[in-house]
Amino acid sequence: METQPTMSANEMPSGYVFSTSLGWWGYAHVDGAIIGVVIGHRTESAAWKALKQRVPGLKSRNNDGLLLQNRFKNYIAGEIDDFQDILVRRSRLTSFQSNVLTACRAIEHGETVTYGELARRAGSPKAARAVGSVMANNVMPVIIPCHRVVPSSGQFGGFSAPGGVTLKRQLLDLESRCHVPSEGHARSLFAEFV
Repeated sequence: METQPTMSANEMPSGYVFSTSLGWWGYAHVDGAIIGVVIGHRTESAAWKALKQRVPGLKSRNNDGLLLQNRFKNYIAGEIDDFQDILVRRSRLTSFQSNVLTACRAIEHGETVTYGELARRAGSPKAARAVGSVMANNVMPVIIPCHRVVPSSGQFGGFSAPGGVTLKRQLLDLESRCHVPSEGHARSLFAEFV
């Protein structure tokens, strides 16, 4: 089951949704940290509904998300952006889940790894099936690039975003054709979980 971000009573998450060539995308943030991302929705209202389900208590829409919106759109257009400088906030994770998400976030742009390899990188080499569960419940696709994790069979496997495997294939295809970003967004800095 998806873990929900823990927020104090005075923290109010903000959300933003926008149209892309790969459907409607959106994200929610609080205090400068991303707490949820949705991708590939057919309509603005579907993206907003999914974002509100992902982030309980999300009530406000705002337009302060242009920078991340532009980065996502540039990524879709084929620019390399590893999103490593984006601060993310997840709470109530087990150490295993945290290790898997951290290892997943370190998968390089254009690289794919198997569930077994990701389990190894996360320090639990026999936990490929459990890694699959963590990937299926990733609430920050693209920022935590679960689309880069594939079965050892060589197939694409599943993908829980709207569009499923078709969207996963589109993301992997666009990454295989990427070029160097024009504004230097690719970073080596690794943003930590808070």
